[in-house]
Amino acid sequence: MRGVLFDGKRVEVVDDLEVRDPGPGEVLVAISAAGLCHSDLSVVDGTIPFPVPVVLGHEGAGVVEAVGAGVTHVVPGDHVSLSTLANCGTCAQCDRGRPTMCRQAIGRPGQPFTRGGRPVYQFASNSAFAERTVVKAVQAVRIPKDIPLPSAALIGCGVLTGVGAVLNRARVDRGESVLVIGTGGIGLNVIQGARIAGALRIVAVDANPAKEAVARQFGATDFLTSTDGVKDILPTGADHAFECVGRVELIRQAIDLLDRHGQAVLLGVPPATAEASFLVSSMYLDKSILGCRYGSSRPQRDIARYAELYRAGRLLLDELVTETYPVEDFAKAEADAEAGRVARGVLTF
Repeated sequence: MRGVLFDGKRVEVVDDLEVRDPGPGEVLVAISAAGLCHSDLSVVDGTIPFPVPVVLGHEGAGVVEAVGAGVTHVVPGDHVSLSTLANCGTCAQCDRGRPTMCRQAIGRPGQPFTRGGRPVYQFASNSAFAERTVVKAVQAVRIPKDIPLPSAALIGCGVLTGVGAVLNRARVDRGESVLVIGTGGIGLNVIQGARIAGALRIVAVDANPAKEAVARQFGATDFLTSTDGVKDILPTGADHAFECVGRVELIRQAIDLLDRHGQAVLLGVPPATAEASFLVSSMYLDKSILGCRYGSSRPQRDIARYAELYRAGRLLLDELVTETYPVEDFAKAEADAEAGRVARGVLTF
């Protein structure tokens, strides 16, 4: 079968991958569509260290082909959106409703694929850039069949991360102000999460002025090409600032632009050894700096909720899909994503 493989030196689309059958508590999914996220590109450029060879992709949707013993919540033929959280469901963190903190879901890459008889790693417990993948049952969330699968694919990472950061981590309230630095796939979902939450002022910042129209479409009330003008719009600062790029200087700007009792939420992924600085004295007005893993999401709950918000016309998904590419055109999809020409490119099988 076809898939996008990174061997540590280059990325190529191969056609000789094999995937094992699902075991107990697992699901085999035929992938229909998968979004190309910058986290995939970060594996290629070394920002995210990961063992190789690895099948990339972690934002996918498809159709259940087979289920292992004990799986009852999905059956063959169901449409599913996939999460990356292969959480155990039984530890203290899972029991508290914090599956993103489950230690079984972090740093334990499996090898359900083989190529030429040799094992191949699975990225983010998902590997959506393959015609078929095996995931834990908890990662497969049934969605209504009237949701287009290229749109549904984006729920599993960009929406869970961006909208979840607003609703679950920051808990933005009605009438509050939100600053969003970076309007790529994650930033746009932060913007629409803030709109759904009822934020009164949503200021989007992106160096690319061509992104203004789509930022406003998703809910931005204001658009700037740098943070220099934020204080003109929000004289006392923002209640919430989201850094969605992953650059330490922008993290500092997000913190500096907070109002009293403001929160800076870090969503961008800088290199693993990157360090950021801030004025300690500026924090004593009850300001906070919050890390956020995967939108602090509970995927079985949140994916279903976002699917219904989409069906109600409140969550934009189709508008996120800037371009679709046959998997064979991965190189073009990668180049477009790197150049910022697409909000989200989607690979199709």
